[in-house]
Amino acid sequence: MAAYNTTTIEGTEEAELGHFVATRAFQAQKHSDHDGEGASYAARRRRGRPPGSKNKPKPPVIVTRDSENALQSHVLEVSLGADVMESLSTYACRRGRGVCVLSGTGTVANVTLRQPAGSVLTFTGRFEIVSITGTVLPPPAPPGSDGLSVYLAGAQGQVVGGIVVAPLVAWSDVVLVATSFAKAMLERLPLPFNHHHDRDQSGEERNNPFSSGGSGTT
Repeated sequence: MAAYNTTTIEGTEEAELGHFVATRAFQAQKHSDHDGEGASYAARRRRGRPPGSKNKPKPPVIVTRDSENALQSHVLEVSLGADVMESLSTYACRRGRGVCVLSGTGTVANVTLRQPAGSVLTFTGRFEIVSITGTVLPPPAPPGSDGLSVYLAGAQGQVVGGIVVAPLVAWSDVVLVATSFAKAMLERLPLPFNHHHDRDQSGEERNNPFSSGGSGTT
């Protein structure tokens, strides 16, 4: 009876030991499978650009055509004996662009100027240009929107100035530095309180002196 009990106990211990070993082996295999899946997932995440690579430099954007509304710089030479104001008006009309005179040099003769008080005076003789500025617009342009103002020095050192109202004849070559522009829009100030856009309900530009009658210049 004692021998039977010993054999039964030993068999039970061996069974429990076998079950324990099998359980540990199963858990080890399970961990190994998980590790393999993690390594595979990490390998999939490594796809793409290799470490240390950089973006290829993009070619620069080169603008080969100026906008119609861009300012253009000019050096204009008015020949001896020509009318400076008339030459500028003809140039603006043929080019279809407004001309803004920034400065100028040269000699003019027999000028007629309007003074700030409203009087008009004529000065005979030759005068050196000290300063000349103003704007000349192509037609149709609203009245009073263009004109030239000058300051001139006489032979005796006197300085006269005003708004040119008569031919300004070049006594020598007159050189003007100017800019030109297109599609200028007339804006009446002050703007109304509900003003938000530069276009009316019909979608057309408002108060544009260069598009009167539907035939504007560009």
